[in-house]
Amino acid sequence: MSIGVIGRKVGMTSIFTEAGESVPVSVVEIEPNTVTALRTSERDGYTAVQLGAGKARRLTKPRLGQLKDLPQVATVREFRLDDISEYEVGQTLDVSMFADGEIVDVSGVSKGKGFQGTIKRHGFRRGPETHGSDSHRQPGSIGAGTYPGKVFKGTAMAGRMGNDNITVKKMTIVRTDAERNLLLIKGSLPGARNAMVVVRKAQAKQSKGGR
Repeated sequence: MSIGVIGRKVGMTSIFTEAGESVPVSVVEIEPNTVTALRTSERDGYTAVQLGAGKARRLTKPRLGQLKDLPQVATVREFRLDDISEYEVGQTLDVSMFADGEIVDVSGVSKGKGFQGTIKRHGFRRGPETHGSDSHRQPGSIGAGTYPGKVFKGTAMAGRMGNDNITVKKMTIVRTDAERNLLLIKGSLPGARNAMVVVRKAQAKQSKGGR
């Protein structure tokens, strides 16, 4: 795994390249992230860097104790790493760790759409609207009655849609704006406006060996 930063999805817009091409981009605001804790294999059983971002209005006493002499951050995330020797508590990470044209993975929580039917949730085709049909948006058969006499787990049916942890991989950073702490990433990202996202450098694909 690679380390990333915590950001806020501002929205979407489009920018023009030097060739005059219009590129749709998602704008992510990356406030300076503070290293709030380090996890070591000797003490915690694993190695990781804990980052915090944002300004918290209220914090519990245990969290205030952990953040003593540190900014009172609102959001905390951990990034498991093999080597944490180059990080220390109180260190800050910002937009400068990324470059134009770099490939990143972005994680976030998708928009919640509530309870939805099979047409919207799974892309089912609707039934006929004429000739006396009463099956317009019904899901249809969900299994045989005699054998196996049950509905298999995972059958596509109506249910809760959205509000899932989503990672969009291999997104391209079109432009970085260090003055305003912004990343302009090509394409759409999970989550609604002002949602928290995690941007990390994409992992290089490992070879499985052989010829």
